[in-house]
Amino acid sequence: MSTSNAALKAASSSNAALNNWVAEVASLTQPDRIHWCTGSDAENASLISQMLASGDLVKLNEKTHPNCYLHRSNPTDVARVEHLTFICTRNREDAGPNNLWMDPAEANAKMDDLLRGAMKGRTLYVIPYCMGPIDSPHSRCGVEITDSAYVVANMRIMTNMGEAALKRIEREGTFVKGLHSTGDLDPKKRFIMHFPEELTIKSVGSGYGGNALLGKKCHALRIASWQARTEGWLAEHMLIMGVQNPQGQVHYVAAAFPSACGKTNLAMMVPPASMPGWKIWTIGDDICWLHVDSEGQLRAINPETGYFGVVPGTNAKTNANAYETIKKDTIFTNVAVTADNQPWWEGLSGTPALDWQGKPYTGNGPAAHPNARFTVSAKLNPAYSTMAEAPEGVPISAILFGGRRREVPPLVYQARDWGHGVLVGAGMASETTAAAVGEVGIVRRDSMAMKPFCGYNFGDYWAHWFSFEQRTQKLPKVFHVNWFRQDKNGKFMWPGFGDNLRVLKWIFDRCEGKVDAQDTAIGYLPHAKDLDVSGLNLDPATLEQLLSIDASAWRHEMADIGKYLNDFGQRTPERLREEHAKVVKRLG
Repeated sequence: MSTSNAALKAASSSNAALNNWVAEVASLTQPDRIHWCTGSDAENASLISQMLASGDLVKLNEKTHPNCYLHRSNPTDVARVEHLTFICTRNREDAGPNNLWMDPAEANAKMDDLLRGAMKGRTLYVIPYCMGPIDSPHSRCGVEITDSAYVVANMRIMTNMGEAALKRIEREGTFVKGLHSTGDLDPKKRFIMHFPEELTIKSVGSGYGGNALLGKKCHALRIASWQARTEGWLAEHMLIMGVQNPQGQVHYVAAAFPSACGKTNLAMMVPPASMPGWKIWTIGDDICWLHVDSEGQLRAINPETGYFGVVPGTNAKTNANAYETIKKDTIFTNVAVTADNQPWWEGLSGTPALDWQGKPYTGNGPAAHPNARFTVSAKLNPAYSTMAEAPEGVPISAILFGGRRREVPPLVYQARDWGHGVLVGAGMASETTAAAVGEVGIVRRDSMAMKPFCGYNFGDYWAHWFSFEQRTQKLPKVFHVNWFRQDKNGKFMWPGFGDNLRVLKWIFDRCEGKVDAQDTAIGYLPHAKDLDVSGLNLDPATLEQLLSIDASAWRHEMADIGKYLNDFGQRTPERLREEHAKVVKRLG
C-alpha cells in the first residue's frame, strides 16, 4: 500500500481539508507510520518510553527531579535561526525590511524538495492544538505535522493539544497548518518558511524549540500577528502579570522586553520582604494576545500553557518561582548533569560531571549550553493564576516597554498618551556589550520586542497599533522601564529582581490616579518621594540620577530613532513621524 493510501486509511478527522492535507504531506514525506495525537497520558508515557529507548531522552535523578528528562540536541542545532527564517508574501513590501523575504512559489518548491522522502523510516505525527484557553473565542487553532516525538512531548506541555483541539478545529473548520521535519539536521538544509497569506508554516532541518515547536514563535507571533491585523487584535511578544496590592486590588500588566532583559524573571517575581502584602500572579511569560472587549476594555490571553525558558542563571535567588517550578515534570534541553544525574547549569552550586553534549566536563567553557532550556507546565509555577484560563482574558491596565540600556532611558517613565506610547514602543532598544574595550556598546532597535517575530512590515504594524485609538477610549497607560542603568564605574544603579516591584507599585498608583508625576520632554517621570525605596540602601543622588533625563543624550537618541523610522520608507505612518517630531521639539 502506498503511503498516500495509508494516510487516507488512517484519516482521523471529520474535517476533509485536514485529512486531505495529511494525505498530501504523507505522499510527499513518505513516513512508515501515521499517528494522530490525542494528548492522553498513556500516549505521552509511550512516547517518553520510546525516546528513552532511542536515546533521545535521558532520565534524570528521580529522587531529586521526579519525572524529569534531558534531551541533547545536535551541536549545530541549539537556537533559533533568524538568518534562515523567511516571510513569504506575494508582495515583498508586505514582509518589510524587518523580515527576510522569499517568493512563495520559490519557497514552496525549495521546501518540497527538502521534505520529499524526509520521513522515510519514521512516524508522521499529527498534532491538533489550540493556542489559548480551549473555550475562548480569542484562541486560535493549528495542526502541526512532525516526525519528532520530542516535538510532540513539548507541544503537549506548551499548548492545549489533542482531542479537544481537534473537536474545535472540526467545529470551526479553520486552522494554521504547520509542517515540520528534522530532516537530516544539516545546517545547509535548514529553513523556516512562513506563508501568512495561506496561514501555513514549513520548517525543516532543525529539532530545536522555536524552529520545531511551530505553535510557539512561528504560529503564536509570526502568523498570529498577520491574523491579528486582519481580524483587529494584537499578537505580541509580551509577558502578562497580575500585581496585587495589600488591599487585594489587582492590576494586570503586559510587558515587552527583548531577550536577556528579564522577562521571565519579572513575570514570576517574588516580592521583597520589605513590601509585605504585595503579590505577583503569572498569566504568561512570553506571548500575549490582546483584544478589545464589548465594553472597550483591552484584554489579554496567554496562548501558551507552558514555559520554554532559558535555564542558565536560574536559581533560588534570581527566580525562586521558576526554580521551584522546574523541580518536577520538566523536559530539560542541553543542560549539564552531575555525577548523580541531576540537571546542572551555570548559576547553581555543585559540580557538573558531563557537559551538555554528554562529554566529561573538564572545566573549560560553560557546562550547560548558554541557550539551554526547560519545558514545563505553567500550572506548576507557585505564582500561577487560574485567570490564565479565563476565556475572556484579563483586563490590561498598563503596557510596559523596556530594554537593557546602561544609559539614556531613566528607570521608568510614562508616555503622554497612546500615540506617544506607540512611538516609545517603536523606538525601544537594547544595548549589546561591545567586544572592543572602552566602547559604549551597540544599540539595536527592537520595536515592541517584535523584530524577530512580526510577520509583516513594521510600518504597517505601527499603523495597526495606532488604529486602536479608533476602537476604544479605554486604552491602557504605556510606560518604559530600564532596570539596567549603570554608573561611571559600570555598576548597576538599581537592585533589580524583586525590587522591580517598587517601580510596578508606582505604575499601579499611576493607574489608580493616586500620584502625580514630573512632566518632562520625554514623558512623565516619578517624583522621588513617590517611589517606595524603603529598606533599600539607595543613595539619594543615585535615585535622582535614575529619575532624570539628559537632554543632550536624548536629542541623540531621538535622532537615531528618526533614522530607524526612515528605514521603513512610505510604510512608516505619518502619525509616528508626528509623534517623533513632538518629542524632538520638546527637547529643544
